[in-house]
Amino acid sequence: MFKRLLMFSLTCTLLLNCSFTKKPEFVRLENFKVIDSNSKNITIRTEALFLNKNDVGGTLKTDDLKVYINDLELASVISDEFNVPKRKNFTIPLTVKIATDSIMNDENLGSLLGSLLFQKLKVHIKGEIKYKILGYSSTYSVDEIQDVKIKF
Repeated sequence: MFKRLLMFSLTCTLLLNCSFTKKPEFVRLENFKVIDSNSKNITIRTEALFLNKNDVGGTLKTDDLKVYINDLELASVISDEFNVPKRKNFTIPLTVKIATDSIMNDENLGSLLGSLLFQKLKVHIKGEIKYKILGYSSTYSVDEIQDVKIKF
């Protein structure tokens, strides 16, 4: 009887002292960069910054993020699940490779000429990042626009 009471008390203490009632906080997308640009592809990288105040981790999945270049939807961010570290700030890298053929079409010709003159692309990332832990799931809405310098 005493062992059961002790185990019950220990379990309750552990559960009440561990905080996992809040999901990690999505702060922003940061560090937009063109990491490679050539005649075939443009590769853009950014980082999603999060703050986790919980004593437990979880996973994040980024399959529902769409990438718009100069207001034209050109790609999706698809990646593996990311493990969420306990009680710390963390970033997850988001990398997108876009074929230059898709940027250079009739619909996008005017904004492409402007981008070439000013050597900037308007990058818009929109969608959801999914968070999962112990059967609980939640989503974060992402809607960030950034001008990114390009080099040819």
